[in-house]
Order: sequence, then structure tokens, then C-alpha cells
Amino acid sequence: MYTNASSTVLLKLETLGLSNRYIYPAFLFGTLTYLFIMFCNLLLLTTIACSAKLHKPMFILLFNLPISDMLGATALFPQLVYSIVTQKRLISLPACVIQALLVHTYGGGNLLTLTAMAYDRYIAICCPLKYNAIMTPHTLVKMIVSIWSISISLIVVQLSLLARLKICRTNVIDLYCNNPSIVKLTCDDTRVNNYYGLFTIFVCQAGPLSVILYTYAHILRTVTAASNARKKAIQTCGTHLVIYLVLEFSAFITLIGSRIKIVSPYMRRALGVTILVFPPILDPIIYGLKTKELKTVSTYPSPYISAFLHTHKHTHTDLYTYILYIHTHFAFCES
Repeated sequence: MYTNASSTVLLKLETLGLSNRYIYPAFLFGTLTYLFIMFCNLLLLTTIACSAKLHKPMFILLFNLPISDMLGATALFPQLVYSIVTQKRLISLPACVIQALLVHTYGGGNLLTLTAMAYDRYIAICCPLKYNAIMTPHTLVKMIVSIWSISISLIVVQLSLLARLKICRTNVIDLYCNNPSIVKLTCDDTRVNNYYGLFTIFVCQAGPLSVILYTYAHILRTVTAASNARKKAIQTCGTHLVIYLVLEFSAFITLIGSRIKIVSPYMRRALGVTILVFPPILDPIIYGLKTKELKTVSTYPSPYISAFLHTHKHTHTDLYTYILYIHTHFAFCES
């Protein structure tokens, strides 16, 4: 499918169906949303990179999450906002395949990163005396390499299977390219693709879910027996669980939007991008506000900002904490 002048094949993505009066507001909203996602995730990355106190296995694994989130957002927003302002929904076949590669790598990267973090919390809480012996730098390197190699290789094989199929349609039934939407453009037998797709779902969904359920079951049993570990478990595992649920709920909403035909086209398109919007926005915010180690890494902000923030801290405690956190870590990286 990628030969025979495939580079000249133009596919047509679904449109948002915006009237002229909403084009520029939608363009502005999409651009600001993308910039906000990139800012928050870059802030989380620089915070972890600049603070020696955060150079621990948990945060080294967490470092992969904003990278994956930025990958997913970049797969969607630049192409989407460009098409909004130009009203052009055409995309070349190679560009469509690359977009699908980024989208699925993002999904697999997030799930496998959260799985690795669940294992790290399991060792920290259930086997604290063995933690340093197990979570060595060598182990971390192997885990991180595995996260990205599995995520990329699974989707590369999946997209490579499309090369043997003949494309006979040009209308992509989605706002962005993904493997299922590309498969629907073909008119050959896709059973091999479907079987491999089920295998990929098992690896990226059933596998991580099994590991996370296993680790949380053991963590729950450990903290039930030891009351002094309960607070630590809630503190370290609560944020992780919320992030995982946000990702899975977003994926579920995206799936529902593509399967239920009774919803309006506008609603279906909105639901279709949920997986690429909400996790990249919420992940750095939730970790920034709810993770104690991130909030307590500090240097002294300038006296002017400090005085202003302390004046308003009682009215907006969470906002105060997060703004102070942002200023603090930019100051830390500059020092």
C-alpha cells in the first residue's frame, strides 16, 4: 500500500463542521490548549531533571509520562489547528501513517509507563528492604528501553501489515489517522491485521491491567496489616491510580464515540479526540498538585512574588501552591 506512488495519495480527514464565525476562535482555542499541554509537561520534565532530590526510580519512570503526553498532543494538535484555519482536511498517506504511529506510540507508552510505576510502588511498599537492590540504575534502563521498544515495535508491525493491502477509499472516518481508520480504507482481507490488533490490545491493555491489579492487591494487603504504611501508600499510589483511571476512561470515551451511531457527528468527533486531550492536560497538573515530593522540592522565590502569593494563599490554597511550585522550579533550574 505504501508503493505505487503512495506518496501522491491524498486522504481526506473528517471536518469539524465549523461555520466561518467559529473558525478563528476554534483555532485560538486549539493553539492555546496545545501550548498549555506543552508548557505543563515541559515544566514537569525540567522539574525532575533539575532537582537531584527527584533522581529516584519513581520519578525517573515518571519522566517518561510527559514525554509520551507531548508525543500524543503533537500527533493531534498541529495538524488539527492547521486544518481549522486553512479549512483543508487533506493529508498524504505517508503523513497519515506517521500520525498513526505517533498516536499509538503515545497510548502504549503511557500504559507501559504506568505499569512500570505500579511495579516500582509495589517493591517500595511491599519489599522496602530489597528496594535498592532491585530498582538499580541497570534495572531502570532496561525498564525504560522496554517501555519504548515495545510501544514502537508493536505499532510498527501493525502498520507494516497494511503494506500488503490495497487502498481503495480516501475518506478517513476520524479527525486524525489511526490504525483502525486506515484499515477501513482498504478493500482486501484484513483478518491478519485484526488478529494482530487483538494481540496488541492484549499486550497494551490486559497485560498492564493484570500487573496493576496484582501490585495494588499486594499493596492493599500490606498496608492493611501495617497501619504505619497506609499513609505512604495512599500518598504514592493515589496519584498513580488517578492518572491510570483518567487514561482508561478517556480511551473508553473515545471507543464509545466511534462505536455508537446514535450520537451526533459533532459529539462523536469531540469524543474521538478525548484520549489525546485529557491525559496530556491532566497528568502534569495532577502530579504537580498531588505529589508531595514535587511540591516540597524548593528554593526561595523572589520576595515580591513570595509576598504576593502569601497574601493570597488563604483564598486559593491549591493555586497558591502550584504557582509557587512553578516559580520555584524555574528559579531552581536557573541557579
